[in-house]
Amino acid sequence: MTRTRWAVVIPALAGTLLAAGTPAIAAPAGPALNSAGIPDRYALQTLNWHTCTPDELSGQTPPPGAEGIECATYLSPRDWSAPNQGIDVTIAVSRLKATGEATESTFVNPGGPGAPGRMFPARLRNQTRVREHQDIIGFDPRGTGKSTNITCGGAIGTGSDLDPRDRSRENLKLILDATEYAADSCQVKSGDLGPFINTRQTINDLDLLRVLLKRQKINWVGYSAGTWMGAHYAQAFPDRTGKFVLDSNTEFTTTWQKSFDWQPLGFERRWREDFLPWMAKYDSLYHFGTTAEMTRQTYEQVRYALTQNPVEVDGTKLSANALDSFIASELYNKRYFPELADYLVNVRNLTQGTASAQQQTALLDQVKAVTDAVGPQPLVVPTDYDDAYDASFWTIPCNEGPWFGNRNTAVRQSAQLGPQYPLLGWGWLIQPCIFWNNKPEPLPVLDGRGVPPVLMVQSTHDPATPIEGAERAHRAFKGSRMITVTGEGDHGIYAGGNAAVDKVVEDFLVDGVVPRDQTLPGMPLPDPTA
Repeated sequence: MTRTRWAVVIPALAGTLLAAGTPAIAAPAGPALNSAGIPDRYALQTLNWHTCTPDELSGQTPPPGAEGIECATYLSPRDWSAPNQGIDVTIAVSRLKATGEATESTFVNPGGPGAPGRMFPARLRNQTRVREHQDIIGFDPRGTGKSTNITCGGAIGTGSDLDPRDRSRENLKLILDATEYAADSCQVKSGDLGPFINTRQTINDLDLLRVLLKRQKINWVGYSAGTWMGAHYAQAFPDRTGKFVLDSNTEFTTTWQKSFDWQPLGFERRWREDFLPWMAKYDSLYHFGTTAEMTRQTYEQVRYALTQNPVEVDGTKLSANALDSFIASELYNKRYFPELADYLVNVRNLTQGTASAQQQTALLDQVKAVTDAVGPQPLVVPTDYDDAYDASFWTIPCNEGPWFGNRNTAVRQSAQLGPQYPLLGWGWLIQPCIFWNNKPEPLPVLDGRGVPPVLMVQSTHDPATPIEGAERAHRAFKGSRMITVTGEGDHGIYAGGNAAVDKVVEDFLVDGVVPRDQTLPGMPLPDPTA
């Protein structure tokens, strides 16, 4: 999104701490720096830190407060099960230096899975307490960004204008064929590297980075699928785990398949309980419906019109499926609600033939913006990353099992979810991993045993990582604590403006104070008339 969308946040009042002001995480002597026995060929590399060039950030300009972000690269074994093979991948990393003496390093990850994160330290650029003694470390995971890439050859998106609500046998077969084609293309085009793009390989890359940074332990702030990666690192390397913050949580204690299956519920709830009532409240501005249900019915009329006659604006096609995709992309953060409302009004006027030239131009800008916004979150990925991120987003979950199902089960599941959660449920037909040929790598048991306390942050109406999955992960991951942010649906909470949440998180991240489970209130929805 050329307008960079970082993760989100909210304010409230800090809750009760376990022991106010008293570090609750013991600090025993850490393990030897390279206790994992990483071969010297990798462990003795030097990180060549330098101010990032525009090319290293794909033309992105760091926001104020992050102008001095630094870049480096290092080599990692392609296969950590056989690190002496001599076949390497390059990992691109970044650093936003501490404002004082750096005694710790906090790794940050925007999720995805597989999202490039070299620019992501800018997310914490204004967190003065954290930055005082902690370097903020970003990275492009293997497979994407400026690290060694995989590719699907541009195949993802094939058939994207096919409407999954059309349940004719011919249409369902077309969608399934397109999904199978794209899955096959990902595996063929990614070649020998493809099977090594998974969480286990990546967390070993990160442990090597810890060694190169000369840290016995690392801290972590991971959002969305970054909670999966953080939890997997902590379980695999508990003695190297510092203070880990997991924000907007996948159900990381189960499989990717079960974790993703919460999404139709989450997006439908956010749509019906947050956005539609909000738009109806401002009907004097939008004229789309005076109640949430009337507003939804207007959307249904607009959507139906697009199924009968998809429209083009300056060569850009707008289908019913594209409409749903845009809606979902705008539900991650309440800041986008006015933009989504304007979009719906413009599309309605377009289908009715009443759109002005100005409205058509605005609509075109929005359509192009969402076309460039790949992945499952409002993270703008530069266009030269698009295919690698798409490929990683499919490859990582499909390489980690188990995955169950076939064409028939995909059709049945979408038929069950569609009537309940029509915004995305019908589209649950698109399941690339049922077509994956690589044998999935078994997932480790994640139960939190032996792991220092991790801090989970979760909003109650998060669309992409619904609270039901987060609560299950919290119960299953021993020693975890959870801040539940009520009256809130934003995806990504910490370092986005919620002063109360930030205080509890930073008491933990800076001082090691482990909070009790608690609830804090979220931020109000925007007033488009202000």
